[in-house]
Amino acid sequence: MRVFFLRLEKAISELQTRCALSGFAIVCLLALSVGLSSAQEAETQLPALLRSGQSALDAGDLPRAAADFGKAREIAPDSLEANRGLLLTYLEAGKLGEAEQVGAQAAAHWPQDAQLQHWLGLVYFKMGHSPQALEALQKSEKLDGAHADIHFDIALVLLENKQYSPATEELEKAIRLKPSDALAHVLLGRAYQNTNRTVQAIEQFQAALRLNPELPLGHYHLGFAYASLGRNAEAIAEYQKELVRSPESSNVRYELGHCLLETGNWKTAIIHLKKATGLDPKNPDAAYDLGKALLLDGDANAAIAALRNAIALNPTDPSPHYQMARALEKTGNADEAKLEMQHFAQLKKAQPQSGGMASGRIQ
Repeated sequence: MRVFFLRLEKAISELQTRCALSGFAIVCLLALSVGLSSAQEAETQLPALLRSGQSALDAGDLPRAAADFGKAREIAPDSLEANRGLLLTYLEAGKLGEAEQVGAQAAAHWPQDAQLQHWLGLVYFKMGHSPQALEALQKSEKLDGAHADIHFDIALVLLENKQYSPATEELEKAIRLKPSDALAHVLLGRAYQNTNRTVQAIEQFQAALRLNPELPLGHYHLGFAYASLGRNAEAIAEYQKELVRSPESSNVRYELGHCLLETGNWKTAIIHLKKATGLDPKNPDAAYDLGKALLLDGDANAAIAALRNAIALNPTDPSPHYQMARALEKTGNADEAKLEMQHFAQLKKAQPQSGGMASGRIQ
């Protein structure tokens, strides 16, 4: 009888164990089923989120684009499209910290993706990190150099750091790939101008204006190139064209006034130089030219005021002291005039020599 009961207890125990295991298995199966269902649901959501994010990005709705691409990236961290979309959205929104984080992670995960490297380079450029920007952009160029944009953006970084010769090479590549890019022609012109290739610069500015006659500051850059060759009449014509488009540009006003003064038309120069100093009170060159023009026009007292301002803005420039001495002589202040001429001589002597002549503007 005892044996029977022992067997019965054992059977009951086994039955309970089987029931428990069976229950656990059912729970596991249910959990697995829910997990698979969630994964399938996520896979279904991903394409819709990517489409929605791209649509929002195209429409300029950056908050919605960030939300959609961010959700897509949570669902599928290995989605290249989701990472690209989120990086570009943050870049366009100016959220550079977030863009850098997403971009660095994505570029590490997909080191051979030229687009990620390109956009990450732009993030670094906007953050003011030129070495990192150049490194990422050059990686992109090596991976896929068949697009004009990458050469253009590399050139921007080089120009920002005054590396004009390599910038010209990149812009020449960009223009070969996309000859219709007016802005690339302007930047190439500026790079040529800064490497003493002014004739080539003029050709590029002219090409830019043929492509886009309304190009902002296109006539300004062409005028500046003409002026640097002493072709003041052509420069004045270009500055006047630009003035129609940019009447509140202090640079255009100043350069136009400067050219007019160089050609002896100081009365018209005064109009533009007064406007230039009003738009940019901290421009010492405009203040100097205004003082010089006023002195030529016979208004010595007004010239003195303008020249004092020029001296205050740039104390190491000898030229305003020379003009100040002349203005003071005209007002009968001989002693002060003598002191100003002494200041002029001291500052002129202190200037670095170039080719045996003191550098600086012609008095």
